[in-house]
Amino acid sequence: MPPEALVVAPPVATPRTHGGGELHAALTDGVDWLLERQSPQGWWTAELESNATMTAEHVLLLCFLGLPLDGIREGAVTHLLDARRDDGSWALYHDGPADLSTTIECYAALKVLGVDAASDLMRRSLRVVHEQGGLARARVFTKIWLALFGEHPWEGVPSMPPELIAFPRWMPLNLYDFASWARGTIAPLLIVLSRRPVRPLGVSLGELVVPGTQRLLRRVPGDGPFWWLDRAQKLYERLPRQPLRAAARRRVADWVIARQEADGSWGGIQPPWVYSLIALDLEGYALDHPVMRAGLAGLDGFALRDDRGGWRLQACMSPVWDTALSILALRAAGVRADHDSIRRAARWLLDEQIGDRVGDWAVRVPGARVCGGWAFEFANDTYPDVDDTAVVVLALLRCEPTVEVARAIERAARWVLAMRSSDGGWAAFDRDNTRQVVYRLPFADFGALLDPPSEDVTAHAVEMLAALGRPPSDPVVAAAVDRLRTWRRPDGSWFGRWGVNHVYGTWCVIAALCAAGAGPDMVDAGVAWLIGHQNGDGGWGETCLSYEDASFAGVGASTPSQTAWACTALQLAGLGDCAAARRGIAHLVRTQTGGTWSQDLFTGTGFPGDFYIDYQLYRHVFPVLALGQAVHGVDTARSPRH
Repeated sequence: MPPEALVVAPPVATPRTHGGGELHAALTDGVDWLLERQSPQGWWTAELESNATMTAEHVLLLCFLGLPLDGIREGAVTHLLDARRDDGSWALYHDGPADLSTTIECYAALKVLGVDAASDLMRRSLRVVHEQGGLARARVFTKIWLALFGEHPWEGVPSMPPELIAFPRWMPLNLYDFASWARGTIAPLLIVLSRRPVRPLGVSLGELVVPGTQRLLRRVPGDGPFWWLDRAQKLYERLPRQPLRAAARRRVADWVIARQEADGSWGGIQPPWVYSLIALDLEGYALDHPVMRAGLAGLDGFALRDDRGGWRLQACMSPVWDTALSILALRAAGVRADHDSIRRAARWLLDEQIGDRVGDWAVRVPGARVCGGWAFEFANDTYPDVDDTAVVVLALLRCEPTVEVARAIERAARWVLAMRSSDGGWAAFDRDNTRQVVYRLPFADFGALLDPPSEDVTAHAVEMLAALGRPPSDPVVAAAVDRLRTWRRPDGSWFGRWGVNHVYGTWCVIAALCAAGAGPDMVDAGVAWLIGHQNGDGGWGETCLSYEDASFAGVGASTPSQTAWACTALQLAGLGDCAAARRGIAHLVRTQTGGTWSQDLFTGTGFPGDFYIDYQLYRHVFPVLALGQAVHGVDTARSPRH
């Protein structure tokens, strides 16, 4: 079971005013706050907040498996009600618009938990559901959850045959055409969708259907050849005999079991985890089977319980990422490499490096024998990622230069180079995972099904290679810089795949270009864009809405993490003393309370347009990094423009 994440309580001290030695005092307080929250083992992590469907779906999972709700009932109700918008709906992120599917799932969970459907709060939620078209307009995953309990017809859910497990890797729609997170989710769903179970829920949810839309519930959305394949698949499923189906389901179950992690998870994230438990239950694995027992215990370890937020389930945990960022922040703040805190963190990261286990990433990496990368979570050896690995290397380069550290860095660099895609960029988990045909499936109305190279991951890889001494003329670096040039928006900014959004992407790319001593024209354009989007209070902000509407790029209330990204970009570009950077640092000093910063808005991205994250350590580590560079300056090896 993974350790529980740090719950960052709202600060209660009075905000400090900027002036005199306040910058140094703010930095000292920020460093002390971070050091006090390091685990004895050396890692840092904090709550990874997403949307309320994580808790709602856990309620439904327990119902499906026949497990009691008493242990979470009161806390889950508290969390779900606290997460509601004023109109009774639920959103994908803080201050976001009402989201139909999220609202349906939370309404269903509350009713299961015993909240009276006739109450005003439930009637207001139902009103929003009806205003947005009801269950017929929900996403596929929401329909699947309700179909499990007979509240949505399976006929209206897209079919995918378990025989897909046998597709060779060259064939379209084989499992490895899907991104790692989608692959791990779709595989167990092949069992679920072929078995079409219906179990009692204990309540009726018929009111979620808008009168007159019943016929839409039985219609699978979409058109083109895959729509007809869905129809053919459904006809096949009605046959009294389905040759090879039982064998295919057994093969899928074996595939799933082989990918269970040491903490009981699948991929270290909620979606494949819950569907794997459901699928294995359908295949006859009892709840006391070691695989099921470990899976359920691991999920319990991802839960948080406190008076402030009730009982809630995290979608994931991020200790490797948080620890690497904390090292970088503390070192920028002047904490010595031989400090006990840095030593313990480095030791923990070294122990977390994935060695001889070859995961799914190796399918498109010829000759792969060992890994050398890091994953995001406490346990996820199947899916290390380039982003974490590159940032961990940057952190280890700021630690004591031992032989062990040097060997770990060399292995990591070799793995990152092997993961480079054919266009010269890097994706997070896979190489050349770009086959767009998957988006033609009726199933594909959720999140991201592919993991193509992105601006921010490529930037981190370039920054790592530059820190390891590769010059701009190096063919790998040069090709990556060219790719970054093609990704640049006309306004000079870059898209942020894993952070919100253009402020994040632009910061990542500027950091990479400055480290590599490449693309000064791109750096200047990115700097101009950042300065042009500074808020009147001196900070920077950008709402998740920018993923839906490009006119919101760089627009939003100031947040400590986004302000720090912009300040750090300006510092790396040699503009730490410019008026914009000084105003940004002053904003961070002024808004610090209790040694840390407060932030409700989400600045992390899971799937653009569908899933967002509030990394609760972001509000602290990035301001400490920016303040540290303001006090101690920037390492000139990382910023040739100085």
